[in-house]
Amino acid sequence: MGKPPCCAKQPQENVRMNNDSTRRCANSDRDLSQFVGFGYDKGRGKIAQVSWMTVSGLIFMRWWCPNTVRLAILRLFGASVGRNVLIRHRVRIHWPWKLSIDKNSWIGEGVWILNLEPVTIGSNVCVSQDVFLCTGSHKFSSPSFEFDNGSIVIEDGAWLAAQSTILRGVRIGNNSLIGAKTLIFKDVPARCRVLAPGASHTATPPKPANEGPA
Repeated sequence: MGKPPCCAKQPQENVRMNNDSTRRCANSDRDLSQFVGFGYDKGRGKIAQVSWMTVSGLIFMRWWCPNTVRLAILRLFGASVGRNVLIRHRVRIHWPWKLSIDKNSWIGEGVWILNLEPVTIGSNVCVSQDVFLCTGSHKFSSPSFEFDNGSIVIEDGAWLAAQSTILRGVRIGNNSLIGAKTLIFKDVPARCRVLAPGASHTATPPKPANEGPA
């Protein structure tokens, strides 16, 4: 038998910045007018960007748009989408050409995929309502607030429950559960359950296949 899934509560305590980072910030005032956006490649030209934003707002995100049309639109704009994928309405995708979704995966209502960098979603993944996948960030110590982005990978069989948030650079292991309203800022191993602070749960070990009901 394999190891039982781990269960953890994601720490939410304030993170202390190291002295060097604090000192750099203290010695330089923030000036957002100097922001350049080093290292961020949108991946397509202005025409593709404007076309996607228009089609997304007028058709893709609407409740009346059939799932087959949504999938066709994503593929047309360069996304890699496997068979039998389900995408509900009000799903917001920043750049479809930086998105990969494997077969049999579900994307629920109100999901926001802010994929400044690539987002890869495996097969049989459930991304529930109002989940936020955020590949973007900024360097706090940078006076001009330059980007500090990173890709996100969701492996096969994972479940991201409603209103959970996955930050940039994170990999969610296969068959893991991210509880509702949980903030994830570091990698989660395979077959783990991560719950928000204050969450309660009752876990019942599965019965052997040859054992009938009690």
